[in-house]
Amino acid sequence: MWTGIAARITARPMTFSVKLLQWLFALFAASLVAACGDAPARGPVVLAPASMQEALGEVAGAWAAQGNAPPVLSFAGTQVQARQLAQGAPADVIVTADEEWMDWLETRALIEPASRRTVAANGLALVSVKAFGPDDTIASRLLALGDGRLALADPQSVPAGRYARAALENMGLWDAVAARVVPAENVRAALALVESGEAALGIVYRTDAEASPRVASMTFDFRDVPEIYYPAALVAGAAHPRRQAFLDFLSTPAAQEILATYRFVPVEQAP
Repeated sequence: MWTGIAARITARPMTFSVKLLQWLFALFAASLVAACGDAPARGPVVLAPASMQEALGEVAGAWAAQGNAPPVLSFAGTQVQARQLAQGAPADVIVTADEEWMDWLETRALIEPASRRTVAANGLALVSVKAFGPDDTIASRLLALGDGRLALADPQSVPAGRYARAALENMGLWDAVAARVVPAENVRAALALVESGEAALGIVYRTDAEASPRVASMTFDFRDVPEIYYPAALVAGAAHPRRQAFLDFLSTPAAQEILATYRFVPVEQAP
């Protein structure tokens, strides 16, 4: 079901912060303005990865605070969003968690290729409810996993899982831990398995690791991890009059500053 702000919620419950409440208020206020004026009743429909839920929500609040109608945000795993779009789900803008799924959409003529651009970058982190010691390394903790489980987003289809497997292969660790992997629907579900104690370790996006008060984390060396870029594009055939404006807003200093507060790497700083 669609809502005015977020339709697809992830496995991890939302933590309400002051910033979150501020952008919710901004969206509500903008809705009233739009209802009374000539602006569209709602903003563009935006499909986005689960890992951007809080960050993009605040970006939407900043957009609405400028007098724009609030966008309709839908969050899920990128593989889910892409397949829904292919099946005819209505949307104006899509953000994916990797280039591969955006390529998949482009080859099926589901996006406008000329509109495609990178809006953020990310990293990976190893997470655990058990604190990391001063002598711990990512390799040492993974090799000491024993009978414990390692939570990843599904490496077969989910960007975060593919990145995690590639990093482990680059470090020569995949064969040692592959049998202990528990695949999850998306990166938030993988994090939830660790937070609940169902998995001893997990590999998630750095942004999700640092946002969780329930886990400790160690960040992977970026040289071991494939480039994690978030491309965005207009959906082919969509007609919302403000879709291009919202897509452009994602690259503005205001939006990039918000993304940076959630530990996304601004586009100009991406390695």
